[in-house]
Amino acid sequence: MTVHLEVAEGVGTIRLDRPPMNALDIAVQDRLKELAEEAAGRDDVRAVILYGGEKVFAAGADIKEMQAMDHAAMVVRSRALQDSFSAVARIPKPVVAAVTGYALGGGCELALCADYRIAGENAKLGQPEILLGVIPGAGGTQRLSRLIGPSKAKDLIFTGRMVKADEALALGLVDRVVPADEVYTAAHEWAAKLAQGPAIALRAAKESIDAGLETDLETGLAIERNWFAGLFATEDRERGMRSFVEEGPGKAKFV
Repeated sequence: MTVHLEVAEGVGTIRLDRPPMNALDIAVQDRLKELAEEAAGRDDVRAVILYGGEKVFAAGADIKEMQAMDHAAMVVRSRALQDSFSAVARIPKPVVAAVTGYALGGGCELALCADYRIAGENAKLGQPEILLGVIPGAGGTQRLSRLIGPSKAKDLIFTGRMVKADEALALGLVDRVVPADEVYTAAHEWAAKLAQGPAIALRAAKESIDAGLETDLETGLAIERNWFAGLFATEDRERGMRSFVEEGPGKAKFV
């Protein structure tokens, strides 16, 4: 298989495994969707890491495969392409991208589907599709502009240039930079900590933020309010508040 899901102690790692560059061909895209939906539904997966290995995250689409497609074929395929990435973005659990080496084109778009991005010092990110005469098609024009703002996104997309880890951090494209050989460890620490948290509350927080960003403030506040009140029906809320009162903050053990 070109993509694997490995689960241990509440953390699921979706691992791209298509050497040498983890090119995102149709088989990889379809497998990503399948495993994202599996991770979303599994109770033993409480947080997720997206990882391409020690050398490269994903260097983009399979251009040879794409070159052979005409307009009619891409009209059909483009929906499935976006759906595979959206399945990752919709995982109702904390998701961190562990980015090493190249994260270009579809690779960058996949990292954008995560909630948090940790990059190695050797990382290079970008949306070079314009250099092929096309535009990003797996969410790049939408998720990138929402993440770093429209003018910065336009600069990257219009020029197709790559940015190194330090510039990606300054732009807000990644959230943390660590030595290249520490990327997965740092991502796992982030995910493992959240895997011990209150699963329904984390889901509520993620959905409130993501859905709220797509609507007006009043509607966003209504989404937040409904989730907030609903969490008072959970055992985790009872445990969290009882622990706070009896033991102080940060000591609750959630189910």
